[in-house]
Amino acid sequence: MHYYQHHIGDFIKATARLTDSQTMAYLRLLWMYYDTEKPLKPDSRLLAFQIGATVEETELLLESFFWLADNGWHHTRCDQEIFEYREFLEKKSNAGRASAERRKHNSATGAEQVLNSSSTDVQLTNNQQPITNNQRKNKAVVTAAPDGVSQEVWESFLQQRKASRAVVTPTVVKKIAQEAQKAGWTLENALAECSARGWRGFKAEWVAEKQQKNVGERNRDTMQGLTRGLIGGGNNVQLLK
Repeated sequence: MHYYQHHIGDFIKATARLTDSQTMAYLRLLWMYYDTEKPLKPDSRLLAFQIGATVEETELLLESFFWLADNGWHHTRCDQEIFEYREFLEKKSNAGRASAERRKHNSATGAEQVLNSSSTDVQLTNNQQPITNNQRKNKAVVTAAPDGVSQEVWESFLQQRKASRAVVTPTVVKKIAQEAQKAGWTLENALAECSARGWRGFKAEWVAEKQQKNVGERNRDTMQGLTRGLIGGGNNVQLLK
């Protein structure tokens, strides 16, 4: 192993009673353990030489943090990390072999050519780049805010598209502007609505119901205001007979 998770809090707690030199010696024992992925040899004199510590200090560290078995000094956390690491490699290897077998089968049956020429979206393996991503790279990306759109709203929309793993092209902005015009909205309002609702795009019909509701609420408020005005000024109202 060339990498392992170092839990700083646990390490500080476990080594609080050690001197700086003892802490360094303990770290070197751990590094040796992870590097070889094996228990430490039951030879304290050799281990002391390898980590640059005294035999007495090395034996104290071994007895304090390791446990002795027939094949050497074991460390519980190291054994667990190495086991999980090997398990990860095995799963990755199995997945690679399965992917290779699928590609081999597709190539033998001619299915690969059919899939590549099809316009239907196909779920690919993690080792392949989706066609849509390659297509996006060839498209121009809009980075500057369009006319009439504030920088705050534009940046919020860009973040929303990024979270959805979608780029902002001139075509995307043009379509949203067209739909916003159909709905009687400004482009800025449409982009703000997309950001607020988590939409990747904008359609006029999506906000039609909202507009009708707003109109109904305004009409209702107007009628209520007129009614209150009539009731409040009832003494001054003369009915024609």
